Amino acid sequence: MRKNFGAQTWLYPMPVLIVGTYDENGSPDAMNAAWGGIHDTNQIGVCIDPGHKTAKNLLAKKAFTVSIGDAAHVVECDFVGLVSGNKEPDKMAKSGLHTHKAEFVDAPVIDELPMTLECRLVSYDPATGCTVGEIVNVSADERILDADGKIDPEKFEPITFDPVHHLYRKLGPVVGTAFKDGNKLK
Repeated sequence: MRKNFGAQTWLYPMPVLIVGTYDENGSPDAMNAAWGGIHDTNQIGVCIDPGHKTAKNLLAKKAFTVSIGDAAHVVECDFVGLVSGNKEPDKMAKSGLHTHKAEFVDAPVIDELPMTLECRLVSYDPATGCTVGEIVNVSADERILDADGKIDPEKFEPITFDPVHHLYRKLGPVVGTAFKDGNKLK
């Protein structure tokens, strides 16, 4: 038996995406974007309300970064979602997060978050907030890499947003191998 909940904005896992931009003065800003994910083979889609400072910034600069929230920085990631850059000019300083300029786009990389996508703005729909960015680079801190130089989720500890219970959760253990396990049914 199944229980119906009606139309909801529930999806599992929901990545915790921290969108970084520079304002007109070159000051970094970041926000926690509630909805987003891979849009196409080299694109990311994120919903950003036109009232957010981030929307104004990315439209002006035509660039943004997307960092993935991790277990070590839950408080900071939640803070940048709770506090508006429109109302708090010292938002980044108060968050305790530090930034440096991305190598490939005019946007900040958050030093404490170990994985970042550097994006060029492809499109923005002010009616829906639907933002599409071309991923031009992915960078990862060496502390989350395995012996083969690939991102190790166990070292990374990315978090997901539980939209039903309003919690942040870590990803769990490996349960299968993609593009292989289904062969057992062929």
